[in-house]
Amino acid sequence: MFVAEVGEVDRFAGPAQLTSRAGLTPRHRESDLVVHRGRITKQGSTLVRWAAVEAAHGVPHTAGWLTSTRARVAERRGRNIATVAVARKLLTLVYYGLRDGHIRALAPAGGGVSRFGRDRTRGRATSGPRRPTARPPA
Repeated sequence: MFVAEVGEVDRFAGPAQLTSRAGLTPRHRESDLVVHRGRITKQGSTLVRWAAVEAAHGVPHTAGWLTSTRARVAERRGRNIATVAVARKLLTLVYYGLRDGHIRALAPAGGGVSRFGRDRTRGRATSGPRRPTARPPA
């Protein structure tokens, strides 16, 4: 769905432009010292916005940081605003997934190499154990 509706992801400078095209960014009107922030713009593709919000509703409770983000925002701002915030983050992940061919948020933490010198993604030994750098005395 996202691939068909978004098309070539290279035409966007970054994930912010993709979320803006989907209409998931908040309105921002500003004049000198007065700033008005409003609801989402709803400009752009209705299908991408709908699919992102539906995907945000379907995020499982075991999704880790997405679930904690939704709970944290829902506690402060409400359930619907939290769903739109998670949809915006999911659309950011879709951008990186289409651009790079994999999703970085799903990769193991720490760059894929454990402190014991084993590559976490492939399970084989690297060039050697990573040693902590010496800290200067305080």
